[in-house]
Amino acid sequence: MRTRNQNHWLILPCVGVAVLGWLADSPALAATGGGFDAAAASSTDQAEATAPKPPTGPDYSSTDRDRRLTEKGMTAGSPVMIRIFKQESELELWVRSQGRFELFATYPVCFWSGKLGPKLREGDRQAPEGFYSVGLQQLYPKGRRPRSFDIGFPNTLDRSFARTGSYIFVHGGCTSIGCFAMTNPVMDEIYALSERALHEGQDRIDVHVFPFRMTEANLAAHAESEWHEFWESLKDAYDLFERTRVPPRVSVCARRYIIGDGAAPVETVAPPDNGAPTAYGLCEDAIDGIVPLAGANAETAAQSVARVRRVVSRVQHRRRFAGRNVRANYAAARRARVASHTRRMAHK
Repeated sequence: MRTRNQNHWLILPCVGVAVLGWLADSPALAATGGGFDAAAASSTDQAEATAPKPPTGPDYSSTDRDRRLTEKGMTAGSPVMIRIFKQESELELWVRSQGRFELFATYPVCFWSGKLGPKLREGDRQAPEGFYSVGLQQLYPKGRRPRSFDIGFPNTLDRSFARTGSYIFVHGGCTSIGCFAMTNPVMDEIYALSERALHEGQDRIDVHVFPFRMTEANLAAHAESEWHEFWESLKDAYDLFERTRVPPRVSVCARRYIIGDGAAPVETVAPPDNGAPTAYGLCEDAIDGIVPLAGANAETAAQSVARVRRVVSRVQHRRRFAGRNVRANYAAARRARVASHTRRMAHK
């Protein structure tokens, strides 16, 4: 009985081997690729090894940056310009080449706070919109956000509306409460090209901040916004740069941007006839009323005043806090004296 059971179990492996052999020789199975074909596998591995690799994005190293500059016919140290689009969360870096600015790269803005529309006051967590500029004194190679720069908010127009705020940066770190935050590798590249341009002779870097790409379709989509008229004035500069690839001259008149051809001589800024109705037509006395937007001295002075105000505010806060401490200490001492007098009277 035991011998018969053992023979029964020995039959199963034999049957299994026979079935596998039949399957391996089956033409139908071979046609469907069910068997392992060593030659086919080898050819597949070879094809994968020789297939072109998908293109990779920039690594933002200095070597990679130099390569991309060379491919576009650009050189590090040439003047640069920056445009930021809030709705699309994009930052464009333009580099001057043969008298015109050409697009070097478009970077994703990692984070910006607030909503579409200009910044109005300190602490509103709103990223600004408008035309700003960056000089050497606005670069921050070190600090809490190293390799960043202050765009210069508030500018002349912002101050004419009593808009307040300070330290509005383009920086790395991907977090923000009013600034434009990039990833650190992207910020390193933007900063490197901006810093070199300023060190090699560019006076100031134009930074244009738009709510969105200023197309007719986008403006029409936001026709009901309270900022529609303001955005139309931004579109004038956007359109002029799109046509000329030269940053326009931006001035302020009657609390409104005045856009001029950046390639035109500076002497043509003021309109004719002392402000008679013309294309400018916004100031009663245009020669006195038109104010250059981003003069280095004016912006530096405004930032100095803002710093002084912040220092004064901190001193006043400390004084108020110290005054509260003095009053609290006096009240505590008085309560202690009253308690001591009460205990002495109780003992008597």
